Amino acid sequence: MAGSLRALGISQRFGDRVVLDRVDLEVPAGRVIGLLGPNGAGKTTLMRILFGVLTPDAGTVEWQGRPATDDDRRSWGYMPQERGLYRDMRVLDLLVWIARLHGLTRADAEAKGRDLLERLGLADRSGDKVQDLSGGMAQRVQLAAAMVHQPELLVLDEPFSGLDPVAVGFLSRVILDHVRAGRHLLFSSHQLDLVEDLCETIVLIDRGRVVLDGELRALKAASPDRFLDVDVHVEAAWIPAGQAEVTTSDASGSRLRLHPGGDPGEVLDAIRDRSPQRVTSFAVQAPSLSELFLAAAGEGARLDDELLPDTAAPAAAVADGDGASRHEARR
Repeated sequence: MAGSLRALGISQRFGDRVVLDRVDLEVPAGRVIGLLGPNGAGKTTLMRILFGVLTPDAGTVEWQGRPATDDDRRSWGYMPQERGLYRDMRVLDLLVWIARLHGLTRADAEAKGRDLLERLGLADRSGDKVQDLSGGMAQRVQLAAAMVHQPELLVLDEPFSGLDPVAVGFLSRVILDHVRAGRHLLFSSHQLDLVEDLCETIVLIDRGRVVLDGELRALKAASPDRFLDVDVHVEAAWIPAGQAEVTTSDASGSRLRLHPGGDPGEVLDAIRDRSPQRVTSFAVQAPSLSELFLAAAGEGARLDDELLPDTAAPAAAVADGDGASRHEARR
């Protein structure tokens, strides 16, 4: 489709390990596209291929209906998983310098830099050195560096790793502003439930293969799985046979997967009869993004911290999840 970034039939092998296996991806304008999956799934390798850092064993990358060129790639914005800022530079000076490399005048570069810092909640830190910022603030500056030349396509590799909820909110609003302006945006994440509300369309990969893709709302509606959430701890023995199974439960509440034909009303009545606490909140829900992944990836899929919100890990500790050699992407 003209007007899109497309990756077609991308395959990549490192030695005997297949990292990507005939992966297709499309990034149209005006939509938030999430490239999702656990660490080691192949997300970072695919992004490096999009930017020409790696040449795939098979497949092509197209931009605006034709093969992507080096000039195209230099015009895109990229926030790499491995953060790379000049720590001795002052924040605004860094953004102006990067914008000037993309051909902006000094006046335009400074205006764009100040605007981004304002939107990212960093206006009062423009004169600080990068080394004096917290990890979350430095990550917001990294995003500003990728956006300061107003790229038509913005690609973000694990932008939310290590961020607290406030910083996630700042980045999410800037991402949505970029898309609402009719531009292209692709971001990767292994934190499936953290980014669920941000994604419109997803490509979910596991061990180098696409296991699920499409509009997230439609994928949820099409799933046969439904869950009952209640705000009390639930014991498995309370549930009538064949009705449901408890998937998670603690003092704050429980989530139960309804079996085919299971009656949520009957399950809820059983919980109310047995629970020493009063049920004050309950809902029947479609599967979460993590639950969609597990259903699509099948037996052997990983259900661990890689699939859940990870706001505690420091950004500097994020490893290269694909096992590929590290490269600096060209801006």
